[in-house]
Amino acid sequence: MKLIYNIGLLAGIQPEGVLRVEGEAQGKTGVLENAWLGIEDGRIVDFGTNAVIPGSDRESLDAQGGMVMPGFCDSHTHVVYAGSRDGEFLDKINGLSYEEIAARGGGILNSADLLHRTSEEDLYTQSLRRVEEMMAKGTVALEIKSGYGLNPADELKMLRVIRRIGESVPATVKSTFLGAHAVGRGYTHEEYVQAVIDMLPQAAEYADFVDVFCDEGFFTVEDTDRILEAAKHLLTPKIHANELAVSGGVQVGVKHMALSVDHLERTTEAEISALKGTRTMPTMLPGSSFFLGLPYGKAKEFLKAGLGVALASDYNPGSSPSGDMRFVMAQGCIKMRLTPVEAFNAVTLNSAYAMGVSRDYGSITRGKKAALILTEPGWDLTKIAYQYQTPFIRQVLL
Repeated sequence: MKLIYNIGLLAGIQPEGVLRVEGEAQGKTGVLENAWLGIEDGRIVDFGTNAVIPGSDRESLDAQGGMVMPGFCDSHTHVVYAGSRDGEFLDKINGLSYEEIAARGGGILNSADLLHRTSEEDLYTQSLRRVEEMMAKGTVALEIKSGYGLNPADELKMLRVIRRIGESVPATVKSTFLGAHAVGRGYTHEEYVQAVIDMLPQAAEYADFVDVFCDEGFFTVEDTDRILEAAKHLLTPKIHANELAVSGGVQVGVKHMALSVDHLERTTEAEISALKGTRTMPTMLPGSSFFLGLPYGKAKEFLKAGLGVALASDYNPGSSPSGDMRFVMAQGCIKMRLTPVEAFNAVTLNSAYAMGVSRDYGSITRGKKAALILTEPGWDLTKIAYQYQTPFIRQVLL
């Protein structure tokens, strides 16, 4: 057994079997001061206070009074992409909206053109660098979507790269087929919806999930329903919804038992009502709100209604070019008025749940993987959100 001892604060303790937290429970987490934690075969086997330290002669790591917490889980990224869209950054500064940029052939279609011209090896190298950056900032599990291919060959190229990244890093990587991210060049809308349906069997050989951008100017509720119905025996649904308008995407996601519905910058009581009593995790992406100047998700209203909320980075080249989950947590506090503990649970346990890995990640629980952040001395959950740019990580344990 490997022993981490002299832990100033052990944070994020949850009982076995807790896979997500909702309502008032999202504002609670177990903590121990002056603690130790034991690891065997890469999993947490026990923990307690320094009054009793078992096996002090075994392999050990002195935490030197630092905090130990579960690593961040990022359930929504588009981190496999080619090149950059910094030209569109200037367009945004000059006043063009996301929709206006997309209408002129920019946005997702721009990324698809770049990806088409990029070799699979170069795409892997560029994307792996981003994942390594995310891991250095404390992310231990992440989901990566396709969706910048927009034709069968390039979507499969992306899915192969995602699989290869998962085989290359110690973090856990989940894969999502997002063929329905935009209508690919050379297709009519109807032709492309059918093309996505036709891609599903091959995509299912690589992916864990299927996703649809169900929003104004992209795919309708009817399109989404068709795609998810075709995918129901192949892939678990996740949904992009309500980023640009109240789209009906939440409701169609719930109908198909989606594991998560993501974005939710624009929601009403109807969406909250639809989510009550379901397995679906509302997932909000404050990085997009920050970068695009969109409204922030109404996380507090969801919690007051008894729902849980996850937060994820949406790391992508056009609307959230950052995978820093500590900044996501800070935005949850600063812009969405979540308490530090509510935001912490949103970027750990609930985000792990939103990609189906909370049996192994997202909390300090006996039997879970020891995927941990060890901080420098003097840090706690409030401070890492408050001093959101001050380096705090001593070591990421994977």
